[in-house]
Amino acid sequence: MKLSAFSLLAALIAGAAAAPTQDAPLAKRATPKVYLAGDSTMAKGGGGSGTDGWGQYLQASLKNAVVVNDAIAGRSARSYMNEGRFQAIVDVVQPGDFVVIEFGHNDGGSLSTTDNGRTDCFGDSTQTCISPTTGETVYTFVFYEVQAGKALMAKGAKVIFSSQTPNNPWETGTFTYGANRFVGYAQTAAKAIGAMYVDHGQYVANEFQRRGAAAVDAFFPLDHTHTSVAGAQVVAAQFVKAVLCANDALAPSVVNSTSSIPGSCV
Repeated sequence: MKLSAFSLLAALIAGAAAAPTQDAPLAKRATPKVYLAGDSTMAKGGGGSGTDGWGQYLQASLKNAVVVNDAIAGRSARSYMNEGRFQAIVDVVQPGDFVVIEFGHNDGGSLSTTDNGRTDCFGDSTQTCISPTTGETVYTFVFYEVQAGKALMAKGAKVIFSSQTPNNPWETGTFTYGANRFVGYAQTAAKAIGAMYVDHGQYVANEFQRRGAAAVDAFFPLDHTHTSVAGAQVVAAQFVKAVLCANDALAPSVVNSTSSIPGSCV
């Protein structure tokens, strides 16, 4: 029976990780690790100037699991792959560990005349582009995530594709949130390989709407993308809530139960 994203991560939170595959070369850890792969919205130090990434605050909500925050500012799914950062996680991950992958903020742009090394080829499948700057064959966001997910799952890890966090939806003074194409791409990648998917962006957007413009504007001291420490803590809590909302009976197994985290299930 295939477990849902929610029940699998909840099992991790409870300290009972799923059994490794039969051909896994390593034994399951007594205490599983949760590896985080993402950009500055997840990374330590965020975008600088007093901001921080939500990955720094996930540990407080987990029991019997160790968070390893491998998110790096400025990265996209493509650059994280090309720099060998996905491979570095593949090299150390063990059966029963989890890997949360959340990109999108740096993946957009155009490859028509220049290439910043981060932009993915447009499309949701196996489309390719040629970098006008280096001649590199550039693949889609979905391709990069699928390749990383397959390699991690082959090692016995449970992969969670998470939709990117929203930019400040109150920036104009009126609440506006619309999931961009990378939110859908993350879900497409998850479905392609039978991995897990969490719509982190929608949960954060809903909570930001509930809190109102003044409170949320204060979460973005630098720009419309990078959160303060307080904002990062809210974003981390909504990741946990997205997982727990599938089954309230799992609440006793976590530090932060569904009812203790503000917002509603979607």
